[in-house]
Amino acid sequence: MKIAVLSRNRKLYSTRRLVEEGVNRGHEVRVIDCLHCSMNITSANPAIHYHQQVLEDFDVVIPRIGASVTFYGTAVLRQFEMMGTFPVNESVAITRSRDKLRSLQLLARKGVGMPVTGFANKPDSVPDLLKMVGGAPVVIKLLQGTQGIGVVLAETRTAAESVIEAFMGLKADILVQEFIKEAGGADIRCFVIGDKVIAAMKRQGADGEFRSNLHRGGTASLIRITPDERRTAITAAKAMGLNVAGVDLLRSSRGPLVMEVNSSPGLEGIENATGKNVAGLIMSWIEKNQAPSRTKTRGRG
Repeated sequence: MKIAVLSRNRKLYSTRRLVEEGVNRGHEVRVIDCLHCSMNITSANPAIHYHQQVLEDFDVVIPRIGASVTFYGTAVLRQFEMMGTFPVNESVAITRSRDKLRSLQLLARKGVGMPVTGFANKPDSVPDLLKMVGGAPVVIKLLQGTQGIGVVLAETRTAAESVIEAFMGLKADILVQEFIKEAGGADIRCFVIGDKVIAAMKRQGADGEFRSNLHRGGTASLIRITPDERRTAITAAKAMGLNVAGVDLLRSSRGPLVMEVNSSPGLEGIENATGKNVAGLIMSWIEKNQAPSRTKTRGRG
């Protein structure tokens, strides 16, 4: 197969591993920086140009699109879909998962457990917003934040009101969520491929840090998940329409709660923590499921 990996940096661990596994299996793999692509949008012969060269005859495209380039990256991915290239994750599924508010609404529709979450637009709604999520402490999140950036724990009502009003004063969109104390600053990253959780790791935040992101000094270790956690992760990925996803769960007194569904989950942490060849498992799934793109008939908002 001829495979395109949409990635801004071929030296990134995840990109390197996907290329290695693809080449080892006899595939032709090319890394393409979406920001250097230009598109000829036409019904007759849609095309993508890359450094003045026309990209043709790709069987599969693996999107590794960073949050900061979601808009243009998914536009390039849609162009590949229009050309009949099979996407590992469809553009519509990626845009769903990147919109924190929309993704939570979709998860709620599917009955997936989540922390109680509130959203409002005006400062005069703050008292009702805090009451809605059960009062302080609360977690306040920027809708556009990634890797733990723009996430604040407000331990008192006064602190929560100040932070929320400050964000609103800056015209920033935020979510307010209940704080799950029993999680102890840890979460579980479930790596979903197709309809299976193929690996899971526990991420523990650094001392004094409630965020468990590895980018913020958290540590990762192998963990055994429960059948309920496995079902929840698979349901969450399917709710987004993602074939490959990282689903982040919290263990709570009322069962697993989904924090986020990531459409471009990193491979380094999960491979090192579990010892599994996750990149190889992704390639195996592609080999079994690759087919002409059906996005034009399947893609729904």
